[in-house]
Amino acid sequence: GAGVCVGRPVFNMGISIIKISDAPIAEWSEDLLAGPNEIGEIVVRGPVVTHEYYKRPESTALAKIMDGATNTVCHRMGDLGYFDSSGRLWMCGRKSHRVQTASGTLFTIPAERIFDEHPGVRRTALVGVARDGDTLPVLCVELKKGLPPRDEKKLCEELRALGAQYPKSERIETFLFHPNFPVDIRHNAKIFREKLAVWAAEQLT
Repeated sequence: GAGVCVGRPVFNMGISIIKISDAPIAEWSEDLLAGPNEIGEIVVRGPVVTHEYYKRPESTALAKIMDGATNTVCHRMGDLGYFDSSGRLWMCGRKSHRVQTASGTLFTIPAERIFDEHPGVRRTALVGVARDGDTLPVLCVELKKGLPPRDEKKLCEELRALGAQYPKSERIETFLFHPNFPVDIRHNAKIFREKLAVWAAEQLT
C-alpha cells in the first residue's frame, strides 16, 4: 500500500511535492508544499523542463508554475506521490484518477497494489462511480489467465477481507470482474481507467 518507489532525483533536477489542486497555479510559493509523507502532486524543475505547450495556453496554465525568485519554470507532472524519510520518491497514481469520496480520497496505486497480491488476480484498477450524491469506489479486477474458474462471490469475499487489513483499501467493498482491461493504444500497458469507469457505471446501473 505504499505505492511504487521510483528512487531519488537525478542530477540537476529538482522535485517537490505540492498540495493537491486541480486549479492553475501562476506563481511558486513555499506555501504550496505538502507536509512530510503527505501525498501530493509531483512538481519538477531543471534544464529539461519546457516553458509552455505549443499554442495550448490553457494546458500551459494548468501545468506550469513560474518561480520569479529563480526565474525558472516548474512543471506539474499530474502524477501523485510523496518522499519517504530516506528521500526516495513514491508514486501513487495520476491526479485525475484519484477517487474522491465523502469520507476521504483514495489513490489508485497504493490501493491496487494491495489487491494485486491475491494469487488469482492479474491486475486491478480503482475507479469512481457516482452514487446518491457521493462517489462509490469500485475495484475492477482482471483475473489471471489459465486458472480454474472461481466463484465470483467467494472471490469478492476474499478481496474484501484482504482490503480490510489496510487503511488505504479498507473502504473499497465493491468489486467487478472484467475479462481484459482496455489499455492506452500508445503504450498497450497503461490501463484506460476512463473507459473502465464508464463500464463500471453501466454494470452497477
